[in-house]
Amino acid sequence: MATFMRLGFKSAALSLERNAAVFSNSSVQNYVKLIHTKVSCNGKVCYLQTFQDQRDLDVDRSGMKRRYSKQHGRPERDRRKNYSDSDSDSDTECKGYDRSEFWRRKMRTVHNILDVNKDGLISFSDFQLLSERFKSLGHLDDKQAKEFTDIIKLTWEEQWGPIDPYNFVTVEQYLEDMHHVLNDKTQKKRAHRWLPYLFKAVDKDKSGFISVNEFKLFFKCLGLTNEHAAVAFAVIDINGDGKLSMKEFVNLGKDFFYTEDESRVSKMFWGPLSEI
Repeated sequence: MATFMRLGFKSAALSLERNAAVFSNSSVQNYVKLIHTKVSCNGKVCYLQTFQDQRDLDVDRSGMKRRYSKQHGRPERDRRKNYSDSDSDSDTECKGYDRSEFWRRKMRTVHNILDVNKDGLISFSDFQLLSERFKSLGHLDDKQAKEFTDIIKLTWEEQWGPIDPYNFVTVEQYLEDMHHVLNDKTQKKRAHRWLPYLFKAVDKDKSGFISVNEFKLFFKCLGLTNEHAAVAFAVIDINGDGKLSMKEFVNLGKDFFYTEDESRVSKMFWGPLSEI
């Protein structure tokens, strides 16, 4: 009986050693393979995609850092929601939004303008670069330039949070934020209070009106062409007097954000609408 028990224990030990050997080879390899995979979804099914080499892994890690940086500095409730949401425009925009595709095209247009360095994200540094373009024209006095700088800073902090190199605004976030701003009367009044300073910055002769040539300065600061400026000015100058007052300018700028009426001439205010 004792001999039988010793043989049984020996057999069991050999079995455990074989299993351990199998685990140490195939399972470890599978584990290594697992940490070098990522989930890909095509809208219907999800599957594991293997990284081809270290460069692919590094790219994905970089993407993970960028995705985190998009959320940095935003309210906790927004971060929780955005982590679970899809990054696609269609998924984000259709969740409770009653805004038209025309309005969303307009918001994408402005996001692209505010994204001065064209990396697909708006940061406070983009705001600074844009404001510097207008200030560099030299038509704002020192007091106006300081007020403009302060308002740009305040607008960012009130709408998108702290001034932080890792606080970015994606297209999806911009659409969502503008949707909420335009449904809040208090925020709506504050959202574009910097428009008068854009007018003053391009009012070269300080006449209180801007001509088509001065409007070209406006579009130049936005990164748009003289041709786009000429076409837009011809459309928005409804009375055909060849000039825009500050009131007309500001009202057109605001109307661009507020209306979903495609027949309104304000759709030309910020240049050609995005096709994306």
